[in-house]
Order: sequence, then C-alpha cells, then structure tokens
Amino acid sequence: PSGCPVHTASPAAPSGCPMHAASPATPSGCPVMRPGSARAASASAAEPEVINADNMMPAPNQQPAEGQTAPLSTQRVDSTIPRGDGGTWSYPSEQMFFNSLLRKGKGEGVREETMASVVAIHNNMNERGWKQVLEWEALHFDECKTPKLLRFVGRPDDLSPKARAKMALGLRSRPFDRHDWTVDRCGTEV
Repeated sequence: PSGCPVHTASPAAPSGCPMHAASPATPSGCPVMRPGSARAASASAAEPEVINADNMMPAPNQQPAEGQTAPLSTQRVDSTIPRGDGGTWSYPSEQMFFNSLLRKGKGEGVREETMASVVAIHNNMNERGWKQVLEWEALHFDECKTPKLLRFVGRPDDLSPKARAKMALGLRSRPFDRHDWTVDRCGTEV
C-alpha cells in the first residue's frame, strides 16, 4: 500500500520509521499499524505490537474478533517446511487466519464455518509450494543438501511477472495473495 514502509523500494529506513518503533498494522494490508488508526486506538500503549521479521506479521492473535458469530479452533499445525533456526514452521489456526483476513481488509463475506477448509487449502498450497522449492534446490544439491525457509513476506498488492502475464492474457484472475520466500541454501540466502 502507498506509504507502507514494508512495501517501499527504499533501501534505508527513514528517520522515525514505524518498522523500527514497535508500532502496530493497518487493515489495508500493510503490517505496520499507524498511530491514529482505529486498531491503534484500541491497542494498549503499554503493550505495543511487535512485528516478527521472519514473516512480517504481528504476534499471533487467538482472540475472537469483534462481531464473530461462532468459535474457531486455536489449534496450530506444524508444517514440514524447515525453519532457518531449526524446527519447522507452524501454520496459523483457524482463529488466527480469520483475524488476519479481517486485519488485511479481506474479511468481507468470510464465514466462520468455512475457515477449516480455507486453512486446509492454505496449508496444502504452502506444502506444495515448498515441494516446488525443493525441486529447484535439487539443482544445487552439491552445494546444499538441506535448504530451509528463512523468512517470508506477504506482498498482496504486488503481482509477480508470471501473474501479470497470465492476467494480461486472460488466463487467470488476480491472485488472492503473494508471498516471497527467502531460502537458506546452507548459508547463502536465495
């Protein structure tokens, strides 16, 4: 989004950059919550929201959303995707996913009873994506036998060249979301 310090091309953080102050994210999709926003107004000044640099997300929110009509599972599932610091990544719970959609302004028409299916599809897509990463990394097997996912960042407003081409040719509609993954190839970030 326009003015978002996470989605800017600027290599240096401007003075007073909210990414370097523990300030909370706007529902526009930008993970940095700006002072004065409705969400920032409700956040406790004593407990500022911290953004995790591994996934550019705030701390997991397992609390029911305002106006939520049905309870959602808060159970998380471990992925098979290895983390750069050991272990594996954990997928969001139904409640976390629901809250994330609302925070990003993508919650219109979302129903609580669909979240189990939505989360299962999300997790499956990530597992399939990691298998494709491993197929590519197999070309570098002599360099690294155990690649790991260091971090990822959501870029919902930026189209990849492939998505742009498919849309231009009328082959696909606009993708729902995009995540760029940074892989640790045994000490080399790719």
